[in-house]
Amino acid sequence: MPVRVMTDLKGVPATALWTLQHRAAEAARPDTVLPDPRAVQLVTEVDFPFTERLGGVRPWLAQALALRALGFDGVVRAFLDAHPYGTVIALGEGLETQFWRVDNGRARWVSVDLAEPLALRSRVLPHGARQRLVACDLRERRWMAGIDVARGVLVTAQGVLMYLRPAEVSRLIAACAEAFPGGSMVFDTVSRRFSARTRAGAKGLGGHRLPPMPWGMDAAERERLHYAHPAISDVADVPLPAGRGFLGALAPRAAAVPLLRGDRPLITRLQFGAPPAEWAAGRL
Repeated sequence: MPVRVMTDLKGVPATALWTLQHRAAEAARPDTVLPDPRAVQLVTEVDFPFTERLGGVRPWLAQALALRALGFDGVVRAFLDAHPYGTVIALGEGLETQFWRVDNGRARWVSVDLAEPLALRSRVLPHGARQRLVACDLRERRWMAGIDVARGVLVTAQGVLMYLRPAEVSRLIAACAEAFPGGSMVFDTVSRRFSARTRAGAKGLGGHRLPPMPWGMDAAERERLHYAHPAISDVADVPLPAGRGFLGALAPRAAAVPLLRGDRPLITRLQFGAPPAEWAAGRL
C-alpha cells in the first residue's frame, strides 16, 4: 500500500484541497462531466482530514467546479491546437490535474505557486521534462523569465485572482500583456456581491467558509479590462459547458437568466496583441 503524503495547508493554499475534494468526487461518478482519474487517485494519496476540515462534498457544487475546470480545459485545448509547442503557465495551480487531461505530448507547462503547496504538488504528482515548477508569489515577475514567447503563451489563473486586491490584479494582467505579446490569458472571477460576503466572513458555497476574496467583478464591468494595458486586443466571455441535470443545463445559459446575469462567476479570456508603436516607443 503506497504511503500517503501528509499535509496541513491552511488559508488560501488549502482551497486547493477543497477544490480537489469536489473535483475528485465528481470525476468518480459514472455519469461525470469531467473524467479525471488522476484527481480520483490523488485524493486517496493525500493524508488530510478533508471532511473534518472542509466539510462534506456537495454534488451540485462538485459539478459546478468540474464545469469550471472543463471551461478552462476548452480554452487550453484550443490554444494547443493553434500552438502545439506553446507554453501554458498555470498560476496558483495547487493540485489541479489539468495537464493530464489536456496534454498533447509537445507543449511546455509551467506551474507557479507558493512554496508550500508547490512542494506538496511535486511530491504527489509526477512531473516530466516538459513541466517546470516555479515557487514564488504570482505577483512577482520572476516566473515570467525564460518563456519561449515565439511558440505561443497562454496564462491560466483558475480560482486564484479573487484572492488578490483589485490593484494587484490590474498590475498582474498588465505585466502579462507586456511580457507575452501575441499571447493570451484566461481566468475566473467571482461577483462583487460574493466577494463582499467572503470579506464579511459569511460561509460560501456548500457551507465551507472560504478565505476573504478582495477582488470581485460583475459581468457589466468586464469591458474595463481593455484599459489594463494597451496591448490587450480582445476581452471575451468563456461560457461554461453544459452539464448534467438542471444545473448543468443552466450553466451555459446563465448570462440570459435575469437573476444571474449580473451576479455570477465568470470565466474571461484576454488576447494580447503586439503593442501599439506609440506604446512601444514610450509615448503612451
